Amino acid sequence: MSTKRLCRVLILLLACTTTLAAQTARRPLKLDDLMSMREVRDPQISPDGQWVAYVVSTIDVKEDKASSHIWMASFDGKTDRQFTWSLDSEASPRWSPDGKYLSFTSSRPGKTKGSQVWLLDRSGGEAFQLTELKGRLQGYEWSPDARRLALVVGDPDPEEAEEAATSKPPAEGSKPADKPADKPKAPKPIVIDRYRYKQDIQGYLLSGRHSYIYLFDIATKKLERLTTSKWDEALPSWSPDGSRIAFMSNHSQDPDREPSSQIFVAEARAGVAEKQLTQASSRGGRSRLEWSPDGKWIALVEGDEKKYDAYNMDHLAIVSTTDGGAPIRVAAVEGLDRGIASPRFSADSNSINFLVADDRSVYPARVNLTSHSVERLLSPPVAVSNWTMAGDHAAVLSSTDTKPTEVYVMEGGALRQLTHQNDALIAQLEIAATEEVSFKSKDGTEVHGLLTYPVGYAKGSRVPLLLRIHGGPNGQDQHSFSLERQWFAANGYAVLAVNYRGSSGRGQKFSRAIFADWGHHEVDDLQAGVDHVIQMGVADPERLGVGGWSYGGILTDYMIASDARFKAATSGAGTAFTVAFYGTDQYIIQYDYEIGPPWDPKAWETYVKISYPLLHADRIKTPTLFLGGERDFNVPIQGSQQMYQALRSLGVDTQLVIYPNEFHSIQRPSYNRDRMERYLAWYDKYIKKAAGAANAATSDKR
Repeated sequence: MSTKRLCRVLILLLACTTTLAAQTARRPLKLDDLMSMREVRDPQISPDGQWVAYVVSTIDVKEDKASSHIWMASFDGKTDRQFTWSLDSEASPRWSPDGKYLSFTSSRPGKTKGSQVWLLDRSGGEAFQLTELKGRLQGYEWSPDARRLALVVGDPDPEEAEEAATSKPPAEGSKPADKPADKPKAPKPIVIDRYRYKQDIQGYLLSGRHSYIYLFDIATKKLERLTTSKWDEALPSWSPDGSRIAFMSNHSQDPDREPSSQIFVAEARAGVAEKQLTQASSRGGRSRLEWSPDGKWIALVEGDEKKYDAYNMDHLAIVSTTDGGAPIRVAAVEGLDRGIASPRFSADSNSINFLVADDRSVYPARVNLTSHSVERLLSPPVAVSNWTMAGDHAAVLSSTDTKPTEVYVMEGGALRQLTHQNDALIAQLEIAATEEVSFKSKDGTEVHGLLTYPVGYAKGSRVPLLLRIHGGPNGQDQHSFSLERQWFAANGYAVLAVNYRGSSGRGQKFSRAIFADWGHHEVDDLQAGVDHVIQMGVADPERLGVGGWSYGGILTDYMIASDARFKAATSGAGTAFTVAFYGTDQYIIQYDYEIGPPWDPKAWETYVKISYPLLHADRIKTPTLFLGGERDFNVPIQGSQQMYQALRSLGVDTQLVIYPNEFHSIQRPSYNRDRMERYLAWYDKYIKKAAGAANAATSDKR
């Protein structure tokens, strides 16, 4: 080969290598990427098992809002396309049982305002508005013959109904009169007379407003109430032959004080009397009821008694559709000592499929009702949800430590990715690695968690550590994608997530360990986790931060009042003076039945004990950023205000951020971006400053 030709070949190879390197080079996660991430949810498999409809939510940065649309993917993965395109969002896709229609809910402009059911004919054509409801649509279910819908509709707001009745549009062809705009009417006083009268997002709960089940005929569009009951009704489920509807309702004299619901069954025609199937002592009402295909049984998820509601572990139970009575808990599943969800009968009615929350994973399982054996259908680590099945085809939502949520199909004991909404973005990013950690707490209890390393971590080096605490407390950090953990890891922090006592996934005793004893075992477990990561040689003990939201914010307050090692903290939607929240949030049952009313001397001792962060705020030296939603009825902003004021009075560096018109979960995209920016800026300011001061001191000694 000539010298010139050899040079040309080498240049070409170099160019190809450079291009390939450029194509495969990955970069750390940026804040803009958080806004580009697509949320995938609510998969629904078609009756023939060949298609999966699902929802994709994206963020419109310019409009500062999220919008969602319906997509459809073929089960073989060859086709995946968007099906709705309106300027308004769509949600809740549902297939008609004959497969001819795909319905969804939307508030897009139509004949009637508010969320309505719309229909897409699969043979072609545009979607059209099906219902014209005046109340609040809360859910719907197709009848087995695809001729009717069971709708759950809440009574309309009286003021909105009055306004709609008085503000009639001008007659067609007439010219609107030129007159000054009417002066807005003063809002009517809010009259409260209920025991439990607050709920986040819903606001004040007023007497006389209910949610009922209605029957809607597809052909005639006739709407009729199922029963004549005066009680709230929810979660309708059609019997396999379409002759009956099972639903949940609470007929207690005061449902606010006895919040558990019972199963009722009614003939599927208007104005009938319902029959109570389960006893008043049952603790149902937590998920959709599931009829067995032979119509003999209903599977349900049953909760624990009300005093343990904050630490509830859902149980699988069945009840006879003819005899009723107390739900029978499935003994083989009870032996797992784990919370379950989403029960689904097999086609032969002999087995029930369900999801199990188990120690950082959520996996599908099956119990055989004859042999009483339980089979795990996927092996951990795995995190799945929203199981949807048709025949022998099944789809779920799933994500991993390194991949966002997508729709997957279950095949041969494994998952096959069906949708790829975030693949292009993730391919550009250097995603941080996450591993399991286990350690002993102060009293010897074994505690588990997840440790995410900084992007580009060099083994053996010590790095700043953030302890990020999950809320609940009845939840778990699991093997699923966490934007927050990845955001901090992309900016040089290791992130520790601990499933402290009180968390789910480790059994009933583990969860109930903190009953009426908040801030004790959790603090021990969290401190042990930090100590463990320091002993691993990963965390720099001089560069520690802590933070969380909701119960994670509450525990952040406990941590900074108990442990002076943290150089910075962020506490979101937390409380620190518990008795001050009696009657001001949505947890009155927990106050009265877990702790007791404040006028009870023993309860008062508990209130004082669990109000440790505020009553001992003088021990706090950690600079802390407090945050919350202005209209939060779950954990009102007063909790953050009280702690902010205490630290400000004590001269500790602090700041309070209130997000206008936001509830417990911050929804406005720009506010969520702002929150992430503030988190990082606060940690950088104090943790990196501490590192800088330490380095300067070392240089001075030299």
